[in-house]
Amino acid sequence: METHRTRRKRLGRRSALVGGGVAVAIGALLAPLVEAPAASAAPQADEVRHPVDYVDPLIGSAGGGNTYPGANLPFGMIAWSPTSTAGDQTNTAAANGYSYDTTRVRGFSLTHVNGAGCHPGAAGDVPIMPFVGEVDSSPTADTKDQKYAAGFSHDQEKAEPGRYRVGLDSGAAADLAVSERAGVADFSFPRDAPARLLFRTSNSLNGSENAHIEIDAERRKVTGWVLTGAFCGRRANGGENNRTTYYRLYFSASFDRAFSTVGTWENDRLSPGATTADGGEGYLTGADRAGRGSGGYVGFDTTRDNDVRMRLGISYVSLAGAEANLRAEIAPRASVADVAAAGRAAWDRRLRAIRISGGSEPRRTAFYTALYHALQQPNLISDADGRYPGMDGTPHRLERGQTAQYSNFSGWDQYRAQVQLLALLQPRVAGDFAQSLFNFARHNGGVWDRWVHISGATHVMTGDPSAATLATFYAMGVRNFDAKGAFDSLYRQATVPHPDGLSDKGCPGQCEGQRPNLAQYLDSGYAAQDACHCWGGAAETLEDSVADDALARWARLLGRTKVADELGARGGYWRHVFNPEATGTAGYIQARNRDGSWVTPFDPASDRGFAQGSAATYTWMVPQDVQGLAGAMGGRESAAARLDGFFHQPDGSWSVRGGDPLRYDPTNEPGIHAPWLYNALGQPWKTQETVRQIVATVYGTGPKGLPGNDDLGTMSAWYVFAALGIYPQAPGRAEALLTGPLFPRAVIAPAGQRRALTIGAPDASDSHLYVHAVRVNGRPNATSWLDGSFLRQGGSLSFDLADRPDTTWATDPGGLPR
Repeated sequence: METHRTRRKRLGRRSALVGGGVAVAIGALLAPLVEAPAASAAPQADEVRHPVDYVDPLIGSAGGGNTYPGANLPFGMIAWSPTSTAGDQTNTAAANGYSYDTTRVRGFSLTHVNGAGCHPGAAGDVPIMPFVGEVDSSPTADTKDQKYAAGFSHDQEKAEPGRYRVGLDSGAAADLAVSERAGVADFSFPRDAPARLLFRTSNSLNGSENAHIEIDAERRKVTGWVLTGAFCGRRANGGENNRTTYYRLYFSASFDRAFSTVGTWENDRLSPGATTADGGEGYLTGADRAGRGSGGYVGFDTTRDNDVRMRLGISYVSLAGAEANLRAEIAPRASVADVAAAGRAAWDRRLRAIRISGGSEPRRTAFYTALYHALQQPNLISDADGRYPGMDGTPHRLERGQTAQYSNFSGWDQYRAQVQLLALLQPRVAGDFAQSLFNFARHNGGVWDRWVHISGATHVMTGDPSAATLATFYAMGVRNFDAKGAFDSLYRQATVPHPDGLSDKGCPGQCEGQRPNLAQYLDSGYAAQDACHCWGGAAETLEDSVADDALARWARLLGRTKVADELGARGGYWRHVFNPEATGTAGYIQARNRDGSWVTPFDPASDRGFAQGSAATYTWMVPQDVQGLAGAMGGRESAAARLDGFFHQPDGSWSVRGGDPLRYDPTNEPGIHAPWLYNALGQPWKTQETVRQIVATVYGTGPKGLPGNDDLGTMSAWYVFAALGIYPQAPGRAEALLTGPLFPRAVIAPAGQRRALTIGAPDASDSHLYVHAVRVNGRPNATSWLDGSFLRQGGSLSFDLADRPDTTWATDPGGLPR
């Protein structure tokens, strides 16, 4: 059996063959990523020096994690990764193009989204496939991917931050490395067989409306674009509404040698010698799309040199933008190794925002890979010259003071953990992201969409996560965006009904109304199940309550007391859907009709009135008012007993892996904050053991190391916070809840900030997980939470950990989180 060490050596030798070239000085290659270093405490002897060494991009690539292993940079535009196939050219083996368990690929696509749950997910644009053999039929006609795809072995695959390499069973190999908006690839071929490179321009994961390719043999260039979109466009729950186009991706590829042959195809017609082709695939799947589409190919004479180098730039604005991005970011003679080294250094800088000490190798790998996944988004969509595609379909330029336009906002997921980590570690990016979302809203008639992909409003999920997100950024000290303008716009969305709010188009999963039937909501104090034009009335009420509470806190920080009082009252609307007699023995969140009646029959295990979760899960989704929820349940003792039943089976065994609608589900967002609720219920030792149980059994290393869809870094951010021993208390706030850290020491050094947060837990281990005492800046802290100033301003946090529960620490009713 080949060991990991020997496999790396063999891949390294092949890389030396396919990644050769003149080494160049490219220290400025990724200059936009360099930020002023933060102040930090003195390093420890066992502190991780280079976090990038502990990243395994294959974690989460099986078991529904929907991550991808290809080359990318933090917040980058290009993400060059394999598109796998299970025998259907109109589908893929996993939501975002790659499945570890499916070792056959039909190309290496230029764009990806991390961990989205729709299948196929999004992007996967312009798969480029090294093919060994003659192109004697249309690749689009190969609907089962039998000829123009190839298998591979994981022994011939190596994924690392900024670089991806694989050897195919055909004898071809690909070695890919990227900057933010461009990339370099080495494709190697057997010397004794035809060498061809296929550009499947129309074959995005979700299909395409149209695509274009142009081959310029004289200049050794291939250029083109794909017109596509359709995120979640095939889901049964409203998917038909999203079978629409909303962006165009341009690409420009140049080669280090002449073409020996060229050709194109349109549908089933192959045109050898042709240099242009057009045609899309549509947005359906299976027989409704099979055999449609266009692309082109170029061939090479590899008898003397079997290594082909390609340099490529992309843009969402124009072909000229793609070429300018390439010129701006990658030197003309830069090799794959050069670009990969710069990319690796860029990742190392970002990951060094948290420097841990101690811990086992697997724990370090799980931690830094989670941080890697959490920092993949938002994604850059502006060109090097500052232009980007607007939601109105026209190009725009960055606002004054804005350094980048970002997109890919999985709001319903990210507002619970990922945006807090972004604000803590990368406040400048967070501010640019906030401004980006505001820019999109202005292009979109003032409407803030809850799931933005590139420049498209997809309407996916429920609630108003933009409000919660921007309020969180502001609470955590992010200021580099138009906070007043953004607040005014979000307040208007929360108070002025919009015509889309009365539409059922796209419902239930992609309802167009971002505050559905707002007039009824404001009149009744809840979203009526029979009149809300939403996914589920109970879920919508809870989501809007969270959003309004967050807006209220933001308003108070802005000095708008009257507005804060108004919105704060609306933050309590969750009470209008809590039925204290839902089952006769216990109260639950339950959907209501317009006339005030409860929706029946009621079953705590049912998702009726909810979105991707049961009543049993959603009943805990009141992070802004845990004391109020406890009171509604009969008091903190009663609430804690119920929470025990949420995490355990009746026999006392743990139930934290999911699959039981009556209990905790670590694979989806509505309940992921629940382990920390014990802090507010006066039993923080149960938070400590519950979080550690989830960390130890649900997360890990290997392809199945994530519990479910990573959802643009949300599940990974959960793990990062859990490992540090802190967790966001509620959206719109900077307070943090405490639990026992995994590592003896961690230094958090936010990018561009002259402050650091040091977390010490010298006794941290698998057995010492219970908190006995805490000190903040050297002073005893008798509460299980931190004031928001700690995350904003920095300081030291020290834990005294024990191997058994301390049932007295942080239990004083007067000091519980509120």
